Amino acid sequence: MITPRQKLSFKDRLDAAQMLYDVLPLDDIMQKKPLLVCSSLDSVVLVDYIARKLKLSYELLFTENIVSPINPDCIIAMVSETEEIVVIDELVKSFGINLDYVYGESSRKYEEKILKNVYKYRKGELIGSFEGKNILLMDEGCETGITALTCLKSIISLNAKSVSYATPLIASDVVQNLSIVTDQIYTVHSIANFVEVDFYYDDKTKANSQKIISILEESPYYLPLQKEGDKETCSIQ
Repeated sequence: MITPRQKLSFKDRLDAAQMLYDVLPLDDIMQKKPLLVCSSLDSVVLVDYIARKLKLSYELLFTENIVSPINPDCIIAMVSETEEIVVIDELVKSFGINLDYVYGESSRKYEEKILKNVYKYRKGELIGSFEGKNILLMDEGCETGITALTCLKSIISLNAKSVSYATPLIASDVVQNLSIVTDQIYTVHSIANFVEVDFYYDDKTKANSQKIISILEESPYYLPLQKEGDKETCSIQ
């Protein structure tokens, strides 16, 4: 019989956040005091919840998909706001796509999508250096690992001291790939035959942009919008 803790799904993002919080090594985390990094807008609800529980600051790291010119539903690469690019070589080769297309699309997505999000959710401030910081990258789920890899590549380029990854759900074949570039991986469920992230949430409703902005503006832990008093509070936890 499957108990609620064993069930491979969550009621909603807050339920997933609580279960992920429960598996985190709190003593180690409070010793390192990492900066939490949210790897997608869809994960803001989850990350803000955990940031409040841990009383730790968090950042957003923006990425955009690059899709095949032949099949718009097929992601072939991803670009981040630090202009790091991760390419799925097998798909690019199988579709016979020239890398010039990938780099051209990367530049376009950066200018048209990523910078727009920087202005919308970070008041136009580009992400700062992670020099000497411990980073805990977080997402609501990890299916292929391309978002995580793109973010990890960016975090490493920003000179982080260490980087770990936490997600409620992850495809088991992705764990090995990510473990090469992370110090630790924390998850509630590692799933062999992963379907898609939304499949594992009973309530598939996601926060719209207005709700996300509201969460960020009201949170004392969202680093780009922190007031001086909030910064002092977070720094002495």
